Amino acid sequence: MRHCINCCIQLLPEDAHKQQVGCRGGPHHGHQVCPTCRGENKILFHVDSKQMNLLAVLEVRTEGNESWGGFLRFKKGKRCSLLFGLIIMTLVTASYILSGAHQELLISSPFHYGGLPSNPSLMDSENPSDMKEHQHQPSVNNISYVKDYPSIKLIINSITARIEFTTRRLPDLEDLKKQESHMFSVIPSKFLPNSKSPCWYEEFSGRNTTDPYLTNSYVLYSKRFRSTFDALRKAFWGHLAHAHGKHFRLRCLPRFYIIGQPKCGTTDLYDRLRLHPEVKFSAIKEPHWWTRKRFGIVRLRDGLRDRYPVEDYLDLFDLAAHQIHQGLQASSAKEEGKMNKIIIGEASASTMWDNNAWTFFYDNSTDGEPPFLTQDFIHAFQPDAKLIVMLRDPVERLYSDYLYFASSNKSADDFHEKVTEALQLFENCMLDYSLRACVYNNTLNNAMPVRLQVGLYAVYLLDWLTVFNKEQFLILRLEDHASNVKYTMHKVFQFLNLGPLSEKQEALMTKSPASNARRPEDRSLGPMWLVTRKMLRDFYGPFNARLAQVLADEAFAWKT
Repeated sequence: MRHCINCCIQLLPEDAHKQQVGCRGGPHHGHQVCPTCRGENKILFHVDSKQMNLLAVLEVRTEGNESWGGFLRFKKGKRCSLLFGLIIMTLVTASYILSGAHQELLISSPFHYGGLPSNPSLMDSENPSDMKEHQHQPSVNNISYVKDYPSIKLIINSITARIEFTTRRLPDLEDLKKQESHMFSVIPSKFLPNSKSPCWYEEFSGRNTTDPYLTNSYVLYSKRFRSTFDALRKAFWGHLAHAHGKHFRLRCLPRFYIIGQPKCGTTDLYDRLRLHPEVKFSAIKEPHWWTRKRFGIVRLRDGLRDRYPVEDYLDLFDLAAHQIHQGLQASSAKEEGKMNKIIIGEASASTMWDNNAWTFFYDNSTDGEPPFLTQDFIHAFQPDAKLIVMLRDPVERLYSDYLYFASSNKSADDFHEKVTEALQLFENCMLDYSLRACVYNNTLNNAMPVRLQVGLYAVYLLDWLTVFNKEQFLILRLEDHASNVKYTMHKVFQFLNLGPLSEKQEALMTKSPASNARRPEDRSLGPMWLVTRKMLRDFYGPFNARLAQVLADEAFAWKT
């Protein structure tokens, strides 16, 4: 009889990379996963700087017509080996406990670290439920990371020492027109006086057999939008105005924008707000036109495509424009000059922060800082626009962002390593460039494995405040929205001058479950390491302090 003894040994978790050593003494040589014990938990010891697995998996392979006696004899030997192993294990365990060195003993658990709350809805990533963090913290895997903290702290101190919030230089209107001449030729400088949303009539030269959305880039580049445009297409011809033998269509821009931030509850706010009868959103929740599509960015990894013209963006508001047109027609027949109550909104969470495309189109940069930002163009057309911002603790935002966008190998270990790498990259930039130049640096943003820059709220808000007044902003915290949805929604209604709701409508809006919940497979990963959280709190601290100062509200410092 020939025996193959397979010993599967798993390295301790504090090693940077887990490895498995495959079969020895049998046909499976080299570094392979042992098929006999794949997926099983091992009992590991760390004794005198050597790793031991006292419970080896014995595999017996028989060839030929071996006698049953031989097999029985082997079973007896196996039992003896197992008994011997248990005795040794007991002795080693007792010695470690008695010596007080039991921290060197590692018995891996079959359960994930971090307990789940009794209510699964408390685990949402981008909604009010994502407010309660797990308290249980693993005590083994992050030991080496704790040892690395002093070196990371030096990097954070280096960044903090170079933080300087400077006022950006605003571009001239003529420079904006040179950059986007077509946009300025399409959007007028004045809008209809009896519409709350910025709307105007433009001539439509197509015939009744013409498909008004035939060349729309949102349709051409995304199949999932085609059903949306089928509905727009059916409604189009019944909502044209006619005068002097010509056709006119009503065009509209949003009256308000939910400009950010991602993973801060914008989807939940959008889903609740659109239940108000006076609010109409774009046909697509997040067009990302101002920040990406107008530059030809569909997905950054795919490079640049043809730029989406402003007409394609305006098409997204046609359903809302149809309702406004009907209201204007009805009011003109009854009461001249009556204000139409419908208000149009748009909720691209990239609007506040994403200016990554500027390096491809704007040449006249000053010290690596973008000469034009998204808000410059929005303000040029809509100086009275209303802007809603939903924020959350940037530390929690980053982890939620990581869980949502990471495709594989997600874990607290992996997140810690990615945060460390991102901090090092950000420091390297700050050694040579200004804070604003690094925040808007497309190369840096693409290189960082986690979107560290998105949580630098103060930088973005200060740049928006250079062109818009503070009174035009409603800045909310997800933490407050989570604790009192009704209060938050009333603040939004008041900010947008919306009419009151019936009790039934308000109950539907405030009691509906939170949107965009964390995926079940991400819930079991548990929280980030405590040391990772401390690193991020140190990094975001100065930015949060500046934000709280600007808003005169210490709640935005997220100290607790």
